[in-house]
Amino acid sequence: MSIASLDDLTKRSQGIFNRIVNSYLEAGTPVGSSVIAEQADVNLSSASIRSIMSELEMAGLLFSPHRSAGRIPTQEGLRLFVDGLMEVRNELTKSEQAHFAGMLATRGMSVEQLLETASRTLSGLSRHASLVMSPTEELAIKHIEFVPVQDSRILVILVYDNGHVENRLISLPEQFAQPVIDEAANYMNQRFRGRTVPEIKQLVSDEHGRHKAELDTLTADLVARGIACWSDGEGGAEASLIINGQGNLLEDVRAVDDIGRVRVLFDKLEMQHHAEQLMGAVAKADGLQIFIGSDHDLFAQTGCAMVLSPYRDSERQIIGAVGVIGPRHMNYAKIIPMVDYTSKAIQRVLGMG
Repeated sequence: MSIASLDDLTKRSQGIFNRIVNSYLEAGTPVGSSVIAEQADVNLSSASIRSIMSELEMAGLLFSPHRSAGRIPTQEGLRLFVDGLMEVRNELTKSEQAHFAGMLATRGMSVEQLLETASRTLSGLSRHASLVMSPTEELAIKHIEFVPVQDSRILVILVYDNGHVENRLISLPEQFAQPVIDEAANYMNQRFRGRTVPEIKQLVSDEHGRHKAELDTLTADLVARGIACWSDGEGGAEASLIINGQGNLLEDVRAVDDIGRVRVLFDKLEMQHHAEQLMGAVAKADGLQIFIGSDHDLFAQTGCAMVLSPYRDSERQIIGAVGVIGPRHMNYAKIIPMVDYTSKAIQRVLGMG
């Protein structure tokens, strides 16, 4: 027998199921009938509870990991329970809101500093590992600057419209005089401000030779080198990943084999294509997502779960995500509003929501 929602159960079975899952999430261990029977407001015998537990096991919501052990929720059972929490989300406590208010009060931070602060705050409050992925969309350029450094090298500085700063160093066959450098920067700011790197590449392709006609040879050469240095496919569009509190998660894992699997999980998360997979999953669902075990290949066989929520730009496009990675039995009722609140806080600080 399989059920589509907890509403398919009787009220009594729903109540016992919720108690079992809550006990499991609190302790992370199988729950026996005697644990439920001893709760003050339960007016059922252990035998009656065992009967209900058997029905829940037949429905695919519970299973016993060991013979004569209590029950824990199956993947399907935990998913139904968590989906119910999503419908009636708790609010953060005043103390928790105060922590995030401190983050919101910061001024003058770069985007990277903001995301690092958000990640550390979320990890500290949740006592689990936190993950923040930075903006992954093609950002428009707000300002371009050339700064001469030693010998014949120039630092190209790109400031994006969300505050992100990217520096690239280019080597030149000869030193450029300051007037040439200034003219190149002025030209590029006038022509390319407000455009993304792909747009700039297309613009340069469509207007091939125009800047050579408008500028002298040295300045045109510097403009071309400046464009080439950030459109070489090595920077700009990748999502950076910030992870804090890995030790919290390792402490929650009991078995030696599981510790090894969790370490592999962190290694995978730091690989670009895995981060993009998570972003794609969140973008497709268009909202906060919870991955439990086999819900995502990254978490299969790890005993871990993730609550992940996107944050958006001023046009409501998803540009990044923030989340908590914890054991399968983490306190979802507490973590879900934390992650949701953090994603909205990031949007507000970035002036996007």
